[in-house]
Amino acid sequence: MKFPRNAKILRSHFDVAPFAAVFFLLLIFLLFGTLIPSAGIPLRPPTANGLPGVDTPSVEVAVDANGSLYFQNQMATERVFINGLRVATNTVRAPLTLIIHADKAVSYETLVRLTLLARDYGITNTVLATLPRVEAAPANP
Repeated sequence: MKFPRNAKILRSHFDVAPFAAVFFLLLIFLLFGTLIPSAGIPLRPPTANGLPGVDTPSVEVAVDANGSLYFQNQMATERVFINGLRVATNTVRAPLTLIIHADKAVSYETLVRLTLLARDYGITNTVLATLPRVEAAPANP
């Protein structure tokens, strides 16, 4: 037995207006999404090539161009940083390394101050975090 077809094939013209409206809404959402500030500290670290990494437990601190300290992802004073160093050295028995994420504009005096504070708590290794240097690809002759 053959059943009659009730479905009718689309025979009218294709309306593009709803699809264009959805496309433009998506475009607006994407454009506004790029304007939302991202989390993090605005740092411009120096660039260097061929530097070794760290394979031991580490303590990290960031210093922005204004000299503000950031320890454990929060803005911190020097006293909070010292307490964090004390806690880190008491909980980890292996030798620690201090990693300093510093902006290019941070003074040498600030870097030495952080290194000396870490040395007071038994952290003798200090590493300055850098970005890899971007070199232009050689042209093929």
